[in-house]
Amino acid sequence: MAEYFFNLSAGVFCTMDRKHFLAAATTFITGTAIPFKRSFARNSDEELLYRKPPYLKTGDTIGVASPAGFITHEEIQPAIQVMQSWGYKIQLGDTIGKRDFTFGGTDEERRNDLQKMLDDPKIKAIMCARGGYGSLRIVDDLNWTKFKLNPKWVIGFSDITVLHNHIHNNFQVATIHSKMTNSFPDDWNLAEPIQIETIISIQDALSGKKMKYSAVPNSANKRGTSEGVLVGGNLKTIETLSGTASDIKTNEKILFVEDTGEYLYSIDRMFWNLRRTGKLKNLKGLVVGGFKVKPDDPGEEFGKTLQDIVLEKVKDFKFPVCFDFPVGHQKNNFALKCGVKHQLLVTEKEATLTEII
Repeated sequence: MAEYFFNLSAGVFCTMDRKHFLAAATTFITGTAIPFKRSFARNSDEELLYRKPPYLKTGDTIGVASPAGFITHEEIQPAIQVMQSWGYKIQLGDTIGKRDFTFGGTDEERRNDLQKMLDDPKIKAIMCARGGYGSLRIVDDLNWTKFKLNPKWVIGFSDITVLHNHIHNNFQVATIHSKMTNSFPDDWNLAEPIQIETIISIQDALSGKKMKYSAVPNSANKRGTSEGVLVGGNLKTIETLSGTASDIKTNEKILFVEDTGEYLYSIDRMFWNLRRTGKLKNLKGLVVGGFKVKPDDPGEEFGKTLQDIVLEKVKDFKFPVCFDFPVGHQKNNFALKCGVKHQLLVTEKEATLTEII
């Protein structure tokens, strides 16, 4: 493995003035969280203990691995520089720079690389290099024994929903749903404010700041307030995991979903899956993030909007529902602490998601 160390000259990246959003505004509330602080989420008749891995401090090491798609050493350099500017050491996995067709190495190479990261006590967080497809092919062959004894933050989104949900279902350990190294801007000084904010939200999450996000109101929102452990991720992946050892449990929780490149009829089918598998029945709240929808084929129009699809599935339930939340395959994709208790507040004027434990 190649190893990179903190460079003080890169500190300029974290000294830039932060700007507010114009559309989906987000506010970060500073606070110090205690590692392994206990928060309980009731799931049916049993209480599950969710543990937060220790938050990172200056000098800690972040490992970078490619459990799914491939990425080059050149593409990862901007992310290395920025994370070094936060005060962290960066340790690259063997899969960085490897390629087996669309994958970041063979299944065996990706599994072994992630396994080393999970087992290495010096690594305090694992940043997945990119999404694509591949985590599903290796998750059942990973040994989680050392991870359970000494949890660490697993970071990523899209295909990494496999790891988030597997970890939540089996080990009740918090993770971070966020952008990955392939989303860091090539030139920080030329980056849009929203790109800077989303990347800094990862730093805030890793350092233990409590998070609060706001979304502009949507007329389709269902008002209300609730509290629960936050779970979720890519909707297609959640559907794929149904009935497996990585299937997500949603009872008494706040569920967030996002997706990209799907037809409306496919999105409708996925939300039917949520309803028919009981994942909506005892929810505390539903957060609908970004959905990049494929246009209907001519003559094959579905006839319903995304809002129509969602509201049809939740019409029998009283929990609050929020649309247009800043998470997903889009620029305003902010870091969310999965497995951590949040409050969802949806009013006529705004929708907010606030970390409360």
